[in-house]
Amino acid sequence: MPTDPRGLRSEAPLLDAWLAFQENTSHAFTIPGHKHRIDLVGDVIAGDVPLYAGLDTMKVTEGTLAEAERRAARLWGADRCRFSVGGSTHGNQALALAVGAPGDRVVLTRSAHRSLVTALVLAGLEPVWVTPDVDPQTGLPLPIAVEAVETACAAADSRRLAGVFLTDPAYVGTHGDIAAWADVAHAHDVPLIIDAAWAAHFGFHPDLPPHALAAGADALVTSAHKALPAYSQGALILVRGNRIDADRLEAAVEATHTTSPAGSILASIDASRALLERDGAELVGAVLRAVRATRDRLAGVPGLLVLDGPGVDPLKLTLVLSGTGADGVAVENRLLDRGRPVEMADRDTIVAMVTLADTAEDLESLADNMIAAIEAERGEPHEPAGMAAYRVVPEPVRTPREAFFARREVVESEAAVGRVSAELIAPYPPGIPVLAPGERITPAVLTALREAQTSGARIAYASDPTLASVLVLR
Repeated sequence: MPTDPRGLRSEAPLLDAWLAFQENTSHAFTIPGHKHRIDLVGDVIAGDVPLYAGLDTMKVTEGTLAEAERRAARLWGADRCRFSVGGSTHGNQALALAVGAPGDRVVLTRSAHRSLVTALVLAGLEPVWVTPDVDPQTGLPLPIAVEAVETACAAADSRRLAGVFLTDPAYVGTHGDIAAWADVAHAHDVPLIIDAAWAAHFGFHPDLPPHALAAGADALVTSAHKALPAYSQGALILVRGNRIDADRLEAAVEATHTTSPAGSILASIDASRALLERDGAELVGAVLRAVRATRDRLAGVPGLLVLDGPGVDPLKLTLVLSGTGADGVAVENRLLDRGRPVEMADRDTIVAMVTLADTAEDLESLADNMIAAIEAERGEPHEPAGMAAYRVVPEPVRTPREAFFARREVVESEAAVGRVSAELIAPYPPGIPVLAPGERITPAVLTALREAQTSGARIAYASDPTLASVLVLR
């Protein structure tokens, strides 16, 4: 029988509908095609329930999704909320389609996820890039300076500027001054949209930063499956105020969403919202105390730098290993052997994703294994190289949309220098572009990508992941 261990059912309409479906013995003549029989392909489909003719009637007469979205909007102080089974990628694409018209410009941070670049292709928007400064001690990005946002807004031309899209917190956990960014965007009469994919927990404990809407943003996208215990792909799109047209946003969400949303994912978003609303402060508080102890312990490892202090998500563990001389990929391999995979590792950096599902014992075990792995790989200290995405200054030549649809050809990478890229290439994780469609391929770009590849990063999205060749415009 399905379970509801914390008694959330009465506070989460989609979860209640999911549980009711599981308790029902009827046989539906609708999709999904597996008809809930696990004797065909096995338990992999167990628990899969559609929204239509599952959590609600085929004609959506019960309004369960709308009620769940209203409750989430209320919790985040938003005027509108949409649940997504397409992750924050879907949210970014929908908001890009909602704010402007082809040819309009948006200020966009270079620490943006690849989904925002593909959103530019879909919407026909032109990026005005702002590049984060890099901390020389860690090689990691600092929050975007307010002055840089103002400069970019002014450069975009007020007649064409449609919005400001910033990522906060960054993948490594650093976060900036959303209130000041909002002031700049609003002074230019455009919305501030925050990709907060990693920060669904922000605002729900006094030791955490406020969430983006509370800090003054007009919209935020967040992944319920990252920091919260939702099913993979679960995300929320939250909007406050009238700087983003409600009807346009609704059309954009529907245009980029599946017409067969997985009810199980939607129900898990609803359940996570109910859990966060009722027990969030307690659960987050417990894991914050455990992370604090882990941070303090790891900070005692000679040469190891633990990202910490104001401006850092206290739930995220980002470690800089350059002072230990240990190779992060080798450390990661040792952790994998011990059943302790981490979110990201390159030569100098390890990011461990901690959520409210982690216990003090889990974090103690992580620290034990991390320290042992670092000591086993300890070497000569060196300067941090930094992530490839932050070492390259983009040189836009064509818009992402123009480049995506242009005629193209494959050339050897050395012959591609000076040509215009037809593709997006990013080390993954975190999927931040080193090269975007429409940008000039420079020696610095190829060097950064090759160094990332040599250090053990996977080169993602490229037509040739070996980097022997590149797709360029004819």
